[in-house]
Amino acid sequence: MRFARLGPHGHEVPVVVDGDRFLDLSSVTADIDGAFLAGDGIARARAAVASDSLPVLEGAASLRVGAPVARPSAVYCIGMNYAAHAAESGSAPPEHMVMFMKAPNTVTGPDDDVEIPVGSTKTDWEVELALVIGRRAQRLDSVDDAAAHIAGYTIGNDLSERDWQMAVSGGQWSKGKSAPGFLPLGPWLVTPDEVDAADVPLRSWVNGQPRQHSRTSDLIFGIDHIVWELSQYLTLEPGDVILTGTPEGVALSGRFPYLRVGDIVEMQIEGLGRQRQQYIAVREEND
Repeated sequence: MRFARLGPHGHEVPVVVDGDRFLDLSSVTADIDGAFLAGDGIARARAAVASDSLPVLEGAASLRVGAPVARPSAVYCIGMNYAAHAAESGSAPPEHMVMFMKAPNTVTGPDDDVEIPVGSTKTDWEVELALVIGRRAQRLDSVDDAAAHIAGYTIGNDLSERDWQMAVSGGQWSKGKSAPGFLPLGPWLVTPDEVDAADVPLRSWVNGQPRQHSRTSDLIFGIDHIVWELSQYLTLEPGDVILTGTPEGVALSGRFPYLRVGDIVEMQIEGLGRQRQQYIAVREEND
């Protein structure tokens, strides 16, 4: 199944994407969030679709696309998880899985404008496979247990301000990862039965020019391993988002300029859709 949230920020309507139809899920759930996932929401949505009891959301094609899961309780990120990206960052592939966090309020819609923060000169893009937790995971016994705790997959752009991440970080990356709008997410949450997330191509473009092109099969630490290992150190809750890492081809490499006002970033993962953001100056009301 493919889930989405359509409408103005803060007033999104939960839907099932069924071919070219958008089926209103409001009779099943108020939102696509941790409570929905924890409450067997995907199975309830399947039953509602099978019974043909969901109305078509009129005018859906003209509505804003929100993040496919409402504000998570946590966003966990895996760093340097593609060997070529580690190399372009000046690092060897990690022996141990690198984890950092983004603030949950960085999550925004996949096509929303993104403000380049005041004072930023090194805002960078990062296409990533994102997974959403569907069941609480704590100290899982084995990697084989991980898949049952994944609700689905989506696209994440792990935006980074590299000076803040590295030069003035104090040794922790999250300062450069948590500006407003620094996680465009979506367009869809796709259940695991519809995509082989362990081996799909992921790509990014800036102003129509190719930047990143790799496959998730090149991950150093695979999807199930990530969930299992994180569960040894922390509790993953339904609705939490995990970004699995980005391949080579970012501005940090020195091969491309950092993002500027007016730039357009597009990202695509096969089976998960496509996103597009324009980068703008900070709006006056936010100064």
